[in-house]
Amino acid sequence: MLFRLVVILSVFSLFLIRCQSAVSSIDLGSESIKVAVVNLKPGQSPISIAINEMSKRKSPALVAFQSGTRLLGEEAAGIIARYPHKVYSQLRDMIGKPYKEVKNLTDSLYLPFDIVEDSRGAASFKVEGDDNEVVYHSVEELLAMVFGYAVNLAEFHSKTVVKDFVICVPPYFGQAERKGLLQAAQLAEINVLSLVNEHSGVALQYGIDKDFSNESRHVIFYDMGASTTYATLVYFSAYNAKEFGKTVSVNQFQVKDVRWDPELGGQNMELRLVEYFADEFNKQVGNGVDVRKSPKAMAKLKKQVKRTKEILSANTMAPISVESLYDDRDFRSSITRQKFEELCEDLWEKSLIPIKEVLKHSGLKMDEIYAVELIGGATRVPKLQAKLQEFLGRTELDKHLDADEAIVLGAALYAANISDGIKLNRKLGMIDGSSYGFMVELDGPDLLKDETTRQLLVQRMKKLPSKMFRSIVHAKDFEVSLAYASEDLLPPGVTSPVFAKYAVSGLTDASEKYSSRNLSSPIKANLHFSLSRSGVLSLDRADAVIEITEWVEVPKKNLTVENATSSSPNISVETGDRNTSEGTSDNLHSDGGTGNAINSSIEEPTTMDPPTERKLKKRTFRVPLKTVEKTVGPGMSLSNEALAEAKTKLEVLDKKDAERRRTAELKNNLESYIYATKEKLETLEEIVKVSTSDERQSFIEKLDEVQDWLYTDGEDATAKEFQERLDLIKAVGDPIFFRFKELTARPAAVELAKRYLGELQQIVSGWESKKPWLPKDKVDEVLKDAENFKSWLDEKVNKQKKTSGYSKQVFTSEEVYEKVFELQDKVASINKIPKPKPKVEKPVKNETETSGEKVKDSNTTSEENTPENDKPTGESDGSANDKVDLEPEAHDEL
Repeated sequence: MLFRLVVILSVFSLFLIRCQSAVSSIDLGSESIKVAVVNLKPGQSPISIAINEMSKRKSPALVAFQSGTRLLGEEAAGIIARYPHKVYSQLRDMIGKPYKEVKNLTDSLYLPFDIVEDSRGAASFKVEGDDNEVVYHSVEELLAMVFGYAVNLAEFHSKTVVKDFVICVPPYFGQAERKGLLQAAQLAEINVLSLVNEHSGVALQYGIDKDFSNESRHVIFYDMGASTTYATLVYFSAYNAKEFGKTVSVNQFQVKDVRWDPELGGQNMELRLVEYFADEFNKQVGNGVDVRKSPKAMAKLKKQVKRTKEILSANTMAPISVESLYDDRDFRSSITRQKFEELCEDLWEKSLIPIKEVLKHSGLKMDEIYAVELIGGATRVPKLQAKLQEFLGRTELDKHLDADEAIVLGAALYAANISDGIKLNRKLGMIDGSSYGFMVELDGPDLLKDETTRQLLVQRMKKLPSKMFRSIVHAKDFEVSLAYASEDLLPPGVTSPVFAKYAVSGLTDASEKYSSRNLSSPIKANLHFSLSRSGVLSLDRADAVIEITEWVEVPKKNLTVENATSSSPNISVETGDRNTSEGTSDNLHSDGGTGNAINSSIEEPTTMDPPTERKLKKRTFRVPLKTVEKTVGPGMSLSNEALAEAKTKLEVLDKKDAERRRTAELKNNLESYIYATKEKLETLEEIVKVSTSDERQSFIEKLDEVQDWLYTDGEDATAKEFQERLDLIKAVGDPIFFRFKELTARPAAVELAKRYLGELQQIVSGWESKKPWLPKDKVDEVLKDAENFKSWLDEKVNKQKKTSGYSKQVFTSEEVYEKVFELQDKVASINKIPKPKPKVEKPVKNETETSGEKVKDSNTTSEENTPENDKPTGESDGSANDKVDLEPEAHDEL
């Protein structure tokens, strides 16, 4: 069944189901990370890119450790040239990879990381912690830190807590990579709604604002990023559906195929330039110098080469300049676009292979392709575009999407749809498939290797999500292996097609328990698999199925009409299957159970009991089997113990980061207070009215003392020390600046109080004419309070005039306002006293008027209580229950 995705047409078409909801998407690249937020809070754009602390729309996917401090994103990028061995990059391309693969990657990119092989055969990073303590971090842990950074960006941007995320992955990611990303997200305490293939995000962004009801189309999305290249064929169409009784057209797309080169990207072009300039520098210096042996020099050179490559995309020549590249030697040079293209000559042909393979396997011709959309930063290289144009036979390439942000924005639409809190009202059906096919293989005692023990479980491009079922006739415990279907199509770095193993137990015991029964068919095991929305394949459960045939007594079927009508219609006398799980009341037992009861003597039925007969009945029992994952190697997920240990390490780092931020904030507060206070003391002329010369001089000396400490011993001070210094100088300065503030605040408060006292006299005068019912004692009390307040105010003002400005104040503006507010509250409470309702005398009916009225019973209906105005006064309706009511009729008080 088609999974229908509800997404957005315009920012005005969004509407909220759950208040204050926000979901996010993360586009994790080899070098950078982008975050998009779907947030329906008023005043914010519904779908937007979260900017970082440098106001940039993408952030470096980096983690660094320097002097016991963890740095993320832009902070880590700031030290990469000085400490390249302490700044960890390319983490996405290391997840789920063997140690050797990671080592080859770091060596090829001149990354001087200290990595070791862990117990799984994966890479672990050796990091220097506090007090020269050595700490080891897995790739999952480092990626969890990057995800935590992304969460902070999303929450700071949306001003609300964000827990639900969709994470974009390259289509070639295999099972180990996908599981590793999910565990990294688990360590970061984020809820992953789904992993989504990057090309699906692009297809969503492309198709959301288009109409395919009149024309379906095939579109190829060509993406070359920093380290990878892929081409995806997507078919866009529309179908008719019923909605509120009307037929509407709903757009949809299906991913038909995707092909890739996981080792080709913009980095390859940059490395050609790095090698070229490294050779040039070595020639300039001579004496056998090789700049490649210096990690710092290579980090500087790579940073500048990236800029040079970007310049070449818009110019035919680009310079390069690196200060103190190696041994205090500067390096300056330049390169033409033509030379750059010659250096990358073989890369241009490789870049066409993914799109050639897509066309080959689809059987489509170029004139059947509606558009070829370019995605990814590396597609901006002019030579690459020229090669694509030449191959495709087109004068123009399609660039309707943002090359950097299309993936993350489309994934945000997907996140909004599958979340519980947000609904968007434009539909776009989405069908994506598995990038790999999968096999299932069974192994165990007495299992012959044939087509039943090795089967294709998932075809390539099978729809996500899906569930699969396989059955095998067997009586002993066995193992299940899951493997990639083709050894020619494996994820990068994978050498063996098998990626997961499970031990299935309990079948031997079940077989021994039930083998002595009258089995109607051999015992078999059912295996239930699922391919999740994230593209992860797993064995969910296994059951043993036992079918037993036995004789049972059933009511005899009578053919006569009389007997047929007297028999119970609810009793089935036909043989049939019955599914029973072990543990129910109908379950078989090893001591005979139901089977033995059949052989026992049966009493003759009484004349009241219907006749019975013996019939064969088949029962099916399902016994749950135990499954234990036995995956080993680099693709093995972190154990529960390893996850708990990693979580503890991350919590310690998070706590240190929070303390560091608090320390930096308090240091900044102290520094700001010192500079702002010195400026006030120098520029505020009236400060001399509220402080003595000695007092100001002493205060300035205290400020200088703390400032000197701030830039010497205070460089490594704690948050507590910064707070103590701030409290120390504020204890001196606050009284001075409070007195300065009162110079204007106190007269303003006195003026307001006097004005209100004058207004109060007018209010009381108005009460006498407009509200004469107000209690006189309360009015008098207010007047008395006003007079007392006026006396207090005059007394304080006179005393304050005789007091110097740098002495303790006789009264403050706050005291005045408090007394004014107190008086206002009393006036307001009196002013709200309502006018009493007038008392109206109740008329007394004479005897003639009341003689015709009946006594109203308390249980009569509202109709019976309505006055009968159509009857003459004193006339009775003839009822025997009529009585004369001599009491006056009751009325509601007016």
